[in-house]
Amino acid sequence: MSLFVRRLCVVVSSFFVVLALLALVGGPSHAAFVPDEFDASSLFVGSQQTVRALDPANMDKAIGACVDFNSFANGGWNVKNPIPAAYPRWGRFNQLADQNSDRLHEILEASTRNGKAMKGSNEQKIGDYYGSCMDEAKIEAAGTKSLEPQFKRIEKIKDLHGLSETVAVFHTYGLGGLFNFGATQDFKNSTQVIANASQGGLSLPDRDYYTKTDERSVSIRNDYVKHVARMFELLGDDAAKATAEAQAVMSIETKLAEVSMTRVQRREPSAVYHKMTMTEAAALSPNFDWKEYFKGIGLTGTPDINVGQPDFFKALNGYLTSVPLEDWKTYLRWRVINNTASALSAKFVDEDFNFNGKTLTGTKENLPRWKRCVQGTDRALGEAVGQVYVEKNFPPAAKERMLTLVKNMVAALREDITTLSWMSQPTRQQAITKLEAFARKIGYPDKWRDYTTLKIDRDSLVENGFRARAFEARRNLNKIGKPLDRTEWGMTPPTVNAYYNPSMNEIVFPAGILQAPFFDPNADDAVNYGAIGAVIGHEMTHGFDDQGAQFDAEGNLKNWWTEDDLKNFKGRTECVVNEFNSFVVDEKESLHQNGKLVVGEAVADLGGLTIAYAAFQKSLEGKPRPAEIDGFTPEQRFFLGFAQVWAGSARPEFERLQTNTDPHPLPRFRVNGTVSNMPQFAQAFGCKTGDPMVRADRCQIW
Repeated sequence: MSLFVRRLCVVVSSFFVVLALLALVGGPSHAAFVPDEFDASSLFVGSQQTVRALDPANMDKAIGACVDFNSFANGGWNVKNPIPAAYPRWGRFNQLADQNSDRLHEILEASTRNGKAMKGSNEQKIGDYYGSCMDEAKIEAAGTKSLEPQFKRIEKIKDLHGLSETVAVFHTYGLGGLFNFGATQDFKNSTQVIANASQGGLSLPDRDYYTKTDERSVSIRNDYVKHVARMFELLGDDAAKATAEAQAVMSIETKLAEVSMTRVQRREPSAVYHKMTMTEAAALSPNFDWKEYFKGIGLTGTPDINVGQPDFFKALNGYLTSVPLEDWKTYLRWRVINNTASALSAKFVDEDFNFNGKTLTGTKENLPRWKRCVQGTDRALGEAVGQVYVEKNFPPAAKERMLTLVKNMVAALREDITTLSWMSQPTRQQAITKLEAFARKIGYPDKWRDYTTLKIDRDSLVENGFRARAFEARRNLNKIGKPLDRTEWGMTPPTVNAYYNPSMNEIVFPAGILQAPFFDPNADDAVNYGAIGAVIGHEMTHGFDDQGAQFDAEGNLKNWWTEDDLKNFKGRTECVVNEFNSFVVDEKESLHQNGKLVVGEAVADLGGLTIAYAAFQKSLEGKPRPAEIDGFTPEQRFFLGFAQVWAGSARPEFERLQTNTDPHPLPRFRVNGTVSNMPQFAQAFGCKTGDPMVRADRCQIW
């Protein structure tokens, strides 16, 4: 998948997934409308719809819509739905993901009990993976036995040649270390897949966690060192040795963090594109034995390599000799235990959760084991599980109807582009060409992944995890030097999310998100346009956000804008940056949203909702005006449909984590930050100049 895939949302933090066993398996937008024959009632026929997309009981009408629309729309839901102890945040996304988890649970339990499943079949593999995860007695008895081959491998390292050889093995097992390596599309030749080397090797959520000097960051680092020491003690090291080892790990990771690019810096595609020959790339860090590494990961021939951060690899070269070899070996031991802890016995699981869950996200307790095992199986064998999921929950007719909806939303954006006053005709034509070239993936892949070579049994969860990681690593590395496979998906079918991939120029909507509250067969068109229409528009608009706008119709990094149009576009997106910089996450800590980090998602929200509103208005042409429902006009229901998708709240620790690491704004800012820029919203609710939900310096792009 592209380095710049843009997702609609993050159900749980990308770092929070270490709490689940999925840590063991791998280291998202004007004039068309839904035609009258679009029958929403059968869009997701396999589900039992129990949630209304728009429920007045979820509102808090004591708060004015023009004062705080998010609280007006979602205040009641938040009161009735406190955050469960096992979650760092709880919202409509999480609620739906939990519902899907229940469906997957049924599938996996049935597969586990199916003693007649043919050996080597997907049914056998998903059942055995889940079964090995649920067998707590066997996991407790095994201890760290399955890790011994890796620890012995580390013990045998005598020099940098051996270090390089071991790093290669670690990368093939998904344990990572030092840097990241894999396949990616060539930014400037999107039909080809090349190798990609980039910064990595950290265990905390982001490089800033190692470099910031505020009180909270210092406290987290201190807790992290204690956590690492406790993990080494659980491996059998005495307290003094474990403390020294933890300090060595922290020292190495801090060095790597200090020479890593920030998340904002990495948002610029040209800043992370440095295509080189293998010889040129290896010359950046000659102390690392690249020949041995390439041999170890099975990379043959002389493919081109994109080096995302050349300065990182230059600095790493020096660290390889300045850091004692024994410290590097300690660091590798940490990579093993940190990446497998959640699949080991209870004492490791608990310590892993105490830091990654309680400290980093504020979560009070771990997820039930079955939920962690469902997530882990979905990550390891996602398309095998997903194939059964869509058979039961997402019929072919639903896919066709969603394709029709997307087709009409694309037409809606096309009309909007033709009327933009700030865009000249040459750029306009290129934009329309790109829009028409969007690949549209709905529900599930046309070609399912083949897991034939992946061995799964019930003997060991850790071994299953290693084999699943190795399978995925090999599948990824085998792409290098070959033409692009445009049928591939980057999410599993049950995922409650969606994404846009600029290198593929594709919009993707897994089956998991195509149900209430995003699409409610019992809701009227206004609500559905505000919800799923805004989702579709969001992903389409990503093709023209601050990153997507730099890629052409074929997915190549190429400027297709005139100089004046690009200047106008950047000025308009800068308005969004400034708006989100003003949003306060934690006043006590002076923590604000980082506008430069979230600008892409915020632009997509604004564009997506604007497009969906125009499409909804177009759908009303030639028809009697819809009646009010629950006292709300169609236009008001449209905006309420959008807002209630984002109902939810989060723990302070998690909000800090998301603000520091996630390109998605916090949900309350996504709602208020978007609608306050739209005169259509002000008109719908009678908001006046000076009201908080009417921005004086309104941002407008589409």
